[in-house]
Amino acid sequence: MESNIRVTTIYNCSLERAFKTPMLCDISKVHTGYFIMPKVTHCTNDENWGKPGYSKKVFAAKSLTQKGGWVSNDTVIEREENKYWKIEVSNFQSWMLGFTKFVGEWQTTELEANKILIEYTYTLHSNVTLLYPLNWLFAKTFWKIYMGRVLENIRRMTENKEPYLYP
Repeated sequence: MESNIRVTTIYNCSLERAFKTPMLCDISKVHTGYFIMPKVTHCTNDENWGKPGYSKKVFAAKSLTQKGGWVSNDTVIEREENKYWKIEVSNFQSWMLGFTKFVGEWQTTELEANKILIEYTYTLHSNVTLLYPLNWLFAKTFWKIYMGRVLENIRRMTENKEPYLYP
């Protein structure tokens, strides 16, 4: 089963900053944790991060659902400069309600100078039929709230002109 969630907002910054900040800045400032979602602490094996086909290992703090440490891999599937990112989060190191992978998409559209439309979409893939109702409920409630929190964290980062960690 696939559950799709989309949230949108407007950022008041340059197109480049709106495009690069969520993927090329410090991920621990993007994924700060929320309820059962642990805070991301750092990444490794990220020397080529930001280029299609390359991955990084993501580490998180201990939480109700995670023992802490390595939690997943992020892979860049597609990058269209100043327009679109597509990434996959997979290789989960703990049970994730039957989810097998998450596919995230980040689209930026310049409406006018320093006014950027952000379309943030996640597709959550699950394969345990018995859990489909729970998966749908999780995606449409908790995950949608979490995505909104991520959008606001990234907004603050764009406003503060956070440095890029990757080229």
